[in-house]
This record gives sequence, structure tokens and C-alpha cells, in this order.
Amino acid sequence: MELALWIVLGSMAVNLLVGLYKSLSSGKPSPESVLSSLRDIVSYVLPLMILSGISAMDETGWIVPLAYYVGAVAVVIKYLMDIRAKWRA
Repeated sequence: MELALWIVLGSMAVNLLVGLYKSLSSGKPSPESVLSSLRDIVSYVLPLMILSGISAMDETGWIVPLAYYVGAVAVVIKYLMDIRAKWRA
């Protein structure tokens, strides 16, 4: 589970760097990219960490980890789409 969280955080960092580059290169720097990253940590990373913590209480051993990995893949796909949209804009 640790590797999936690092992949999610890495995709968030790349998204932040692309957003900062685009805002600085356009000549209109804005704190919105940093604030959106902080908001996304609360919205996406915190639930993943909660799922990781309660996975020890899962009696089946596969329901919570499955939800964790599906959520992690969904977040990475979201950030890849955001990075692609920012880079083309």
C-alpha cells in the first residue's frame, strides 16, 4: 500500500509543478495551484490513509485493500488527465 501512496503523491507533485510552471510562464502567478494541492491532499490522500489504517480490521483481507487500490488508481488517472490538460493549454 505504501507504493501506491507514493505514486499518488508523486502525481500530485508533478501536477503542482506543471501548474506552477504554467502560471509563472504566463506572467500571472497565482496561489491557486498551491491551494488546490492542499485541498486535494485532504480530499484524496487522507481517505486513502484512513483506508490503509483500517485495512488491519478487515476480516476478509481483500475488501478494504481493493477499495484502497481502486481509489489510488482513480486519483492517479485524474492527475494524469489534469497534467495533460494543463500542458496542452
